[in-house]
Amino acid sequence: MRERGWIEGKNLLVEYRFAETPDRMPTSAAELVALTPDLIVALGPQAAVAMKSATATIPTVFAVVSDPVGLGLVQSLSRPGGNLTGFATYVPGNFIGKYIEILRELVPGASKIAILVNDNPMHRLLLAGEIPSAARNLGVALPIVEATTAEELDIAFASAAAQRADAIIVLGDPLIWRHAPRVIALAAEHRLPALHSFRQFAHGGLVVYGPDPFDLIRRAGGYVDKILKGAKPSDLPVEQPTKFELVINMKAAKALGLTVPTSLLLRADEVIE
Repeated sequence: MRERGWIEGKNLLVEYRFAETPDRMPTSAAELVALTPDLIVALGPQAAVAMKSATATIPTVFAVVSDPVGLGLVQSLSRPGGNLTGFATYVPGNFIGKYIEILRELVPGASKIAILVNDNPMHRLLLAGEIPSAARNLGVALPIVEATTAEELDIAFASAAAQRADAIIVLGDPLIWRHAPRVIALAAEHRLPALHSFRQFAHGGLVVYGPDPFDLIRRAGGYVDKILKGAKPSDLPVEQPTKFELVINMKAAKALGLTVPTSLLLRADEVIE
């Protein structure tokens, strides 16, 4: 925002709200709406859904939100049609299938891959559609382990190990981001090859495949600038990531006794030795 001439305390006033748990989201959204701001920024699907319910008039820019159409945030990517627009992490397709493909290259013969989820709207969409579809199409068992609190992370990983999962997919979620070191440590403790969604897990985690959330947030600043200068959210199409990164941690692979195939190393954007 500073690069675009907006300086906090001079021509920009920012009010922050942080909801520690999902059930606090509606309260935080209502507090922001009561301030009658010129614009609201919502980070993550829970915040975006809360803002959708809280106001139909205040312009809202969301970022790091998967499937904004499926979540009911916008009518379509090209024509949002309301007071929300922003930046998506991905749209429905074969995303879970891509995760499984990468893990199967790392763990040949993997037939049971656990998926760590939280009770958030995006994960519910995946559980209703793409996850069972991937299980059927790829002939792999995808047991679900859930953690809605930090304490439940230990239980979730223990459950995956007890079910003899060959690997685990860690879906992105604010709880997971806040406790990234713990998630990485639990995967190592239970010797579960883990695929993560965001780069912050690369230093310690086995493999990361996904967009850069910080790049999406930076790009959201451009939409904030445009709207503050008079643009309407309904005229700004929802944008998607321009690049998905594949990062492999060779130290983590060695600790798990895994041999990373050359084909995967050649596709990687970064290999951490």
